[in-house]
Amino acid sequence: MQKSFSLAGLQKIVPSLFMIDCGGSDTLDRWRHDLFVFIDELEIEALNRFSGENLGSSRRMNQCASILRILFSAAAERKSGFSITQALYDIVNGVERDDLSPAFYAEINSLFAGLVQGGDADAAIIAADHGDNELEGREAALLRSAQLDGMENRVTSFMARYSDGLNAASVARRARRRERIKAYFKIDDEQWYDWRWQIDHIVQDIYTLSRILTMSRAEKEAVVRARENALPFGVTPYYLSLMDDDDLDARRDATVRAQVLPPTEYVDQVIESKGREGDLSGLDYMREEDTSPIDLITRRYPAICIFKPFNTCPQICVYCQRNWEIEDAMAADALASPAKIEAAVKWIGEHPTIREVLITGGDPLAMSDELVERIVTMVAEIPTVERIRIGTRTLVTMPMRITERLASFLGSLRQPGVREVVVVTHVEHSYELTPEVAIAVDRLRRQGIGVYNQLVYTFFVSRRFEAAFLRRRLRQVGIDPYYSFNAKGKEETADYRVPIARLLQEQSEEARLSPGIERTDEAVFNVPGQGKGYLRSLRQRQLIGIDPDGSRVYEFFPWEDGIVKVAPAPYIARDVPILDYLERLNRIGENVAEYQSIWRYF
Repeated sequence: MQKSFSLAGLQKIVPSLFMIDCGGSDTLDRWRHDLFVFIDELEIEALNRFSGENLGSSRRMNQCASILRILFSAAAERKSGFSITQALYDIVNGVERDDLSPAFYAEINSLFAGLVQGGDADAAIIAADHGDNELEGREAALLRSAQLDGMENRVTSFMARYSDGLNAASVARRARRRERIKAYFKIDDEQWYDWRWQIDHIVQDIYTLSRILTMSRAEKEAVVRARENALPFGVTPYYLSLMDDDDLDARRDATVRAQVLPPTEYVDQVIESKGREGDLSGLDYMREEDTSPIDLITRRYPAICIFKPFNTCPQICVYCQRNWEIEDAMAADALASPAKIEAAVKWIGEHPTIREVLITGGDPLAMSDELVERIVTMVAEIPTVERIRIGTRTLVTMPMRITERLASFLGSLRQPGVREVVVVTHVEHSYELTPEVAIAVDRLRRQGIGVYNQLVYTFFVSRRFEAAFLRRRLRQVGIDPYYSFNAKGKEETADYRVPIARLLQEQSEEARLSPGIERTDEAVFNVPGQGKGYLRSLRQRQLIGIDPDGSRVYEFFPWEDGIVKVAPAPYIARDVPILDYLERLNRIGENVAEYQSIWRYF
């Protein structure tokens, strides 16, 4: 695939670029001026050629011309730290630029191709012709209905590739897994469905893990190295039952495994950071320490704060935002002191501008019933709090935690017209949805508790229509899609990251084909120290550079921009090279031709 993108390809797409008179451009700034004139001429010529024929092509030309102007600007180059203008100047003048990778040429070639050639209709995910016709009335409606059937059949063909934990085959598979684990621990169903037993038997050592789970050599070595270096790790027996014993290469449970079994590169980088800093504070990507006005509280927005009374989970997600402050799964000292908890609650009460409190951590529902009831009640007694949000993954890691007692307690805090109580969970893949999850969600909803999902858009859920299928199944069990987070740009979790363009493509081409209730989530990028940047809004970001390795460089504007007089400084983010992502898809057997429109999303 790399051979497809090169200097020769650029020369073929836009040969006139290599005819700009470099002799008269004795300085880079003069050549930059000539380059801007060249882009203007290309755009005018292309628009005249396609005028009236294809609105999509015209939009693509305008978009590519606008982006090229930004990329070639001196201001953008100062911010990104790399001069694309200099790179083009050099290659046009025959200067060797060995630093320019095929991924770099893939981006530049795509932009110039979009400018001079317009749209890329061959990359459309739905190939059928839905153009204008001369029919009217019922005949037109019947044709349109047939076209829509074709579209949905195409979507269904993609979704059929993915497993979920609710179908009969998956239920039977998990039953066999459950029996294997129960036999190892010598327990019965009553113990298995007791959430306290699940917590007491969290698996943290390779000896137990390798006896109840079929693992690859790389997985075993990574877990051993992580534990030898005291990295946080733990998996509930229930969640282990969601992993397959057979067909390790089938990728059916790849997302489930990736949640908790750390890649070697992750382990190595976390160990390195720990050795350098003395702890894991260097992994505080979101700069939570900079937004914590008092212990246990994080505040980034006007009307909501995060309250973290319990700093651990039954299970550690590899890419967890707070892996820097969680000592281990169900660490003994995870509960904050009564004095700190009372001080944090008092602080919330002293700030009536805070109308919503997100209680998270760690996972607050891993606490005992008595602790949950005491702490959540303290928050509910603050008269200015209109909404309590519980952030928990126990719905997925041990759904038996959602007992009738817990659901009834949360429901008792609701006061229609006064206070709302909601649960926000994190289902990452349709294979995590099980009958047990459906029962837990139903218990909450019967108490009037809304349940919402935050998806982290990682490589392991980024195949065509994979996330759309998840949203479809979420709605069927009663969970509302809420956010789709672009995987954070943490260096240690590079294996999980996906280009921003892929999430934009997913939202525009896949989620868009689902009924509105299935696609209510918002695609966001987490800006360190500031909060969520909405990816649908071009007002909150712009592409300002492309590095030699093909990484796009974005400038993200703070959410306050345009709201307050002086907003925080923009954040510069380097993305995953699109070509690298496509090659990785190719390695797992995906037809990358189905993803080619990714280049037109910025």
